[in-house]
Amino acid sequence: MTAPLPHPHDFAAELTRLVRGSVLARPVTDARPRKAATLILIDRSGPAPKVLMGKRHPGHKFMPGKFAFPGGRIEPGDRRMNIAGALDAVTEAKLMACLPRPSPFGARAIALAAIRETFEETGLLIGAADMGAPQTPPPGVWSDFAARGIFPSLEDIHFIGRAITPPRNKLRFDAFFLAADAGAVAKRVEGVTGPDSELVELVWVTIAEALQLGLAPITATILRELENRAARGMSRHLPVPVYRFKRAGWERLEV
Repeated sequence: MTAPLPHPHDFAAELTRLVRGSVLARPVTDARPRKAATLILIDRSGPAPKVLMGKRHPGHKFMPGKFAFPGGRIEPGDRRMNIAGALDAVTEAKLMACLPRPSPFGARAIALAAIRETFEETGLLIGAADMGAPQTPPPGVWSDFAARGIFPSLEDIHFIGRAITPPRNKLRFDAFFLAADAGAVAKRVEGVTGPDSELVELVWVTIAEALQLGLAPITATILRELENRAARGMSRHLPVPVYRFKRAGWERLEV
């Protein structure tokens, strides 16, 4: 008999237990959370699914030396990049429900930011390789992406969760956690990670193995959410958790 799945609301209580004391010991800051997106790649080719995680450079101000998913801030160019496949309608609606000014362009920018950051930090390009190179990409990383002959595609993107850094942190993010199957990787550029890079190493690990790595508490919580979601079939219609810190601790809402 398989063990019963934990109730997702138990995750917020555990997260509060892990970080409440350290968070409340800090003074309240006036830092506003910056919107960010991260991508969890899932490899289902083996007996147990594995996720891709990277170890952050020890010199980083945010989560130095921790294992995390590729990700970073949403940039203006993420609204302008051409795509090969649109977001699923349910995923788009749930992302829009999290935006102060809901729009399909805002939802698309979140997903594109996750793909861009994954390319920038790991060298992996998510998209279609049979459509030629995107025309007139935004300057910077997107131009480098387009030069590889890949069109970013959003069709395989799942919305897994959202977490807003507590107001007592100097660096705050409104982070959207997305997921995609590793089969969506169309190309890889070698040599992106290393001792002088943002991610010093990459590992494919099961969720059980990942939880034994050096993780930030919210990263571990999102992994548990992913595990529960996978056990329930990964339907896009499942509620998406939203974590935010209130006076009594972490609160878990759903969209």
